[in-house]
Amino acid sequence: MPAIDVAPAAPGASVELTVPGDKSISHRAVLLNAIATGEAQLRNLGPGADVRSSMACMRQLGVEIDERDGVVRVYGEGLDGLRESRPPLDCGNSGTTTRLISGILAGQPFTSVLVGDASLSRRPMARIAKPLRLMGAEVEGDMLPLTIRGGLLRGIEYQPEVASAQVKSCVLLAGLFGGTPTTVVEPVATRDHTERLLRAMGTRVDLDGWRITVWPPDKLEAVDIDVPGDFSSAAFWLVAGLILPDAVVTVRNVGMNESRTGLLDVLAEMGGEIEIRDLRQVGGEPVADLVARHASLRGVTIGGEVIPRLIDEVPVLAVAAALADGTTTIRDAAELRVKESDRISAVARGLSAMGVQAEELPDGLIIRGGASLSGATLETLGDHRLAMAWAIAGLASRDGVRIDDRDCASISYPSFWSDLERFQA
Repeated sequence: MPAIDVAPAAPGASVELTVPGDKSISHRAVLLNAIATGEAQLRNLGPGADVRSSMACMRQLGVEIDERDGVVRVYGEGLDGLRESRPPLDCGNSGTTTRLISGILAGQPFTSVLVGDASLSRRPMARIAKPLRLMGAEVEGDMLPLTIRGGLLRGIEYQPEVASAQVKSCVLLAGLFGGTPTTVVEPVATRDHTERLLRAMGTRVDLDGWRITVWPPDKLEAVDIDVPGDFSSAAFWLVAGLILPDAVVTVRNVGMNESRTGLLDVLAEMGGEIEIRDLRQVGGEPVADLVARHASLRGVTIGGEVIPRLIDEVPVLAVAAALADGTTTIRDAAELRVKESDRISAVARGLSAMGVQAEELPDGLIIRGGASLSGATLETLGDHRLAMAWAIAGLASRDGVRIDDRDCASISYPSFWSDLERFQA
């Protein structure tokens, strides 16, 4: 767990970069093509450890996946072609792997055991166990390790208690194996990558407001995917462009799915317009180049429907709020307490260490901005998004910061630290 020191950015940073392939799309590209019919070629797949966990689990279940010349090829085994794995399926640190693959395993005629690292083993799995049990699967455990005895499922209508794309996707994927259609009624709209990909693979998916219904298909057709850049990874550099004096930051080929880009709306409300260039469609997903320039930001109050559209960006948004004029209040984000760490508590502690008045709420934060950021030693708690948010804070600080664990960034963005160096040249 090596620490890293991050010095303040060089004045007038002008940086152009690309970010890794979208992590959410990458997981789905691997998992769904593994149960499709045919060969899929996946380009720009997210390189982080989380996506590797999805690949490793599918290999254990008998799916051939090879990598050469920058292309990942998945040779689908079909809906009923997976084979039982005697060793437990190790999901590493990946909540997405755990929750999505659970939906697939619930429809298989064998028993599977899911395990993960210490952080993942503390995360709640009752939210997927409950609907899978209603559909007819036997699920032991409400946290990892999770034992799933799958089989013939029945379609249900289900309304999750929390707005979660992972829970929604778990139920929809289990619905592929149901005898009748399965409907998820979302409390608030969440990212829709699963629905988009299922449609591209020939599955009937009906939308009626926040009701999503999947019809069990005879098969899924494998599809080639060029994965766009991950918006959540781009968010760190966009915030850097807004808060660093005289900075101009361009991030190319970024996924612009509107279910993911709530941060742009909030930053615009704060006075930080992000220029969108060359908006286009790539593989059924909107993609653009984004340009962020230094701006004077102001505090805002956010909550409600926008929160699921920026839930992963809250740590770096909090850094922007610390440097904005006035107070920023974030509500309705209790889900942050059960991510890789308790991000609400961790962000409040970290900002306080840098001299910011930050108050923890049960479901969010109150951040009183306008002060400069002092140097500090900051904890990541093994959380990749905290490590990267603290790095952006270090760029904007007076004296730089020490971050206690650099390696955890590789969960989603292995090249993050080398990209960061471009702000310090």
